[in-house]
Amino acid sequence: MRITVIGATGMAGSRVTAEAVQRGHHVTAVSRSGDPLPGATAVRADATDGERMRELFAGTDAIVGATRPRPGQEQSVGATTAALLDAAVDVGRRVLVVGGAGPLRTPGDPNRLVVDDPEYVPAQWRTIAATSVAQLETCLAHSADWAYLSPPAVLEPGTRTGRYRRGGATLLTGTGGTSRISAEDLAVAVLDELENPSGAKHFTVVS
Repeated sequence: MRITVIGATGMAGSRVTAEAVQRGHHVTAVSRSGDPLPGATAVRADATDGERMRELFAGTDAIVGATRPRPGQEQSVGATTAALLDAAVDVGRRVLVVGGAGPLRTPGDPNRLVVDDPEYVPAQWRTIAATSVAQLETCLAHSADWAYLSPPAVLEPGTRTGRYRRGGATLLTGTGGTSRISAEDLAVAVLDELENPSGAKHFTVVS
């Protein structure tokens, strides 16, 4: 499969790229820096450059949007996501957006979003968590073929176990009520979805 990863040098994007390469896929790794990643074709490009994105997407089978705004530029998420979706719909490709936990429902309270629950989103994380709510809203309003993956409350570098649990639009928790996954295992879930699309629009995973 030919896979294009946007935001390929970030925490999630780099793990998705590595997992895809390990599985034998051809990966185009797109980032603002264009830094090389083992086994992938590195491309320097801006996600908001619609013409360049259409060129890249036309030659691919699947797209992963793993962009993350720089601190202080959180308001750019909606426009960046819309630009990716615009380019994807123009060439008839599906986009898997790796987003945030903010738009998930809180366990035991379906009327409350995780972004509004300090048990899962401390004050210092709220700004970036709120951008994921806006990001999903951008997807919901768009005609593109997309899926949105919300990680659990904590996503951090770690160990690839190859194991995870999958759910819908409600935050999943594990032992002791924790909600976390390694970026490596998130990448496993991303590739599983690309290889065997479920048809779900919004889903989550947890260790």
